[in-house]
Amino acid sequence: MPERFVSEAISPVEGTGDPARMAIGEPGLPSEFVWRGRTVSVKSVLRSWRETGRCRHGSPEMYVRKHWYEVTTASDGTMTLYFDRHPRRKGRKAPRWWLFSIREDERGSESGSMEPPEVNPSAGSFPKPPA
Repeated sequence: MPERFVSEAISPVEGTGDPARMAIGEPGLPSEFVWRGRTVSVKSVLRSWRETGRCRHGSPEMYVRKHWYEVTTASDGTMTLYFDRHPRRKGRKAPRWWLFSIREDERGSESGSMEPPEVNPSAGSFPKPPA
């Protein structure tokens, strides 16, 4: 199935963050999260990668901006999630975990309510992990 762009905030279920990832300085990938009012369970991590960028204040250092995860789920196929280390929303607490895209497995989604918002084709392509 083709990958569908979603770009919606998710809420990790409290207490489900991966302590092994946190011990090495990464965000604790949740084993369960809430998306569109229902709980999604992560079965496995297929791969993970980091997106880096230059310092925004002029120094030459590179910083990790996002942690990306491609995961399989119990009911919704393969999802690409990311953790935004520096969310840019001002005035209120910004979401840090996002569902970027979904690729349903051959049997399709079990929920039936997974239509993504319209995609702007000029927005660019999906970020890919390093080869």
